[in-house]
Amino acid sequence: MDVAIAGGHGQIALHLSRMLSERGDTVRGIIRSPDQEDDLAQVGARAVVLDLERAPVIEVADAIDGADAVVFAAGAGPGSGAARKETVDHEAAVKLRDAAERAGVDRYIMISAMGTDDPPDGDEVFDIYLRAKARADRELMASTLAWTIVRPGGLTDDAGTGTVALARHVDRGRIPRADVAAVVVAALDDDATAGHIVEVVDGDTPITDAWSAVTG
Repeated sequence: MDVAIAGGHGQIALHLSRMLSERGDTVRGIIRSPDQEDDLAQVGARAVVLDLERAPVIEVADAIDGADAVVFAAGAGPGSGAARKETVDHEAAVKLRDAAERAGVDRYIMISAMGTDDPPDGDEVFDIYLRAKARADRELMASTLAWTIVRPGGLTDDAGTGTVALARHVDRGRIPRADVAAVVVAALDDDATAGHIVEVVDGDTPITDAWSAVTG
């Protein structure tokens, strides 16, 4: 499998790249800065230096051409302001959708966030972030792509456990970034996960079993 990851230097993306490359998959990580190339090489990913915020759709399509799937793991980051929540968390995700359609890459997995079903209407940056993610999710769902949307709870750097609570709705909680990456790997491996939105937090169910319960 050839997987292109937008936001390739993020912590979830690095876990995902390592998991995929260690089993023999091809991974290309889309990053803004060439200074991050060595970090991607260490986890077996090929770096593609491209600024998703500024690059036209045709350049993004060229960057993912030939991939079997794309994963949107980009984010403006906790220190960014409201404007970049829109340009990264919403607009860049939609640009990747458009590029995937142009390049003929049918599979798209979105790493979203809990709270986007009914995002708050306040002016706090986190409120704006959730609304941006919600719009990106809706616009992906309106596409013809085989999409899957994964909405993790609070992210931690704890070691992954391989077990989760995963369903359309789960109680709020936290989850290691490594387990979010493993949830994405399992989704990539199972076409039946296309068309599903799931929330995921720490739990006791092995990841593949949790997905099977969702897909039936």
